[in-house]
Amino acid sequence: MSAHDAPREDSRRRGEIRAALAQVHARIDEARAAAGRTDPVRLVVVTKTFPASDVDLLGELGITDVGENRDQEAAAKRRDCTAGAEGLRWHMIGQLQRNKARSVVAWADVVESVDRAALVTALGTAAHEVGRRIDVLIQVNLDPEPTPGRGGALPQEVPELADLIAGQQALHLAGLMGVAPHPDGLPADSARAAFDRLAALAARVRQTHPEAHVISAGMSGDLEEAVAAGATQVRIGGAVLGTRPRVE
Repeated sequence: MSAHDAPREDSRRRGEIRAALAQVHARIDEARAAAGRTDPVRLVVVTKTFPASDVDLLGELGITDVGENRDQEAAAKRRDCTAGAEGLRWHMIGQLQRNKARSVVAWADVVESVDRAALVTALGTAAHEVGRRIDVLIQVNLDPEPTPGRGGALPQEVPELADLIAGQQALHLAGLMGVAPHPDGLPADSARAAFDRLAALAARVRQTHPEAHVISAGMSGDLEEAVAAGATQVRIGGAVLGTRPRVE
């Protein structure tokens, strides 16, 4: 692309993202209205594999939160962002190995994929060492039968994890996160049923940890079901940014 064409391309991309955001916000508002909700639903735009220039545009267009699922990519992207992305909250939404905790707390403001005690300890230690306080969500496995390779704590493990997180000075228990079960072989309403289970579990957690008010659920294909079940934030990628670039 020539230097002459770059401004035109930036303007085109801005228009694409602005139009897509309007559609997603409309879907969220319609879902809230259908559920009789007046409380806000936060939009986290999933920017994994998309360039830092898209993150800058999202910030300029009023987005407050972006989500990434690879530590190395996210760290580099945050460094590459310009003033357009200043003030954004960065969410780690992908599966996280304990040995990546120190790296992740350097760029992530929120870690949504905490699902085991060893990871809680590693994140708490790393965040304390760098002088940060990180919001964390417990990822809950919502599959009817646990699927190998799918992250998430079992529902019965959540209360103990919540207590452990609350005991870490550098971590703040913000709530729960869940991903709908894979639809193959499941009833059409499985996403809504799974999100209902997540919301019920979140209510139980709030009985002992009232500050844990976030329910992160719903993606491009099922945000309406998530909002109907009480999700306070949705994680949307393709419906905002389009077809994901291939990663070699």
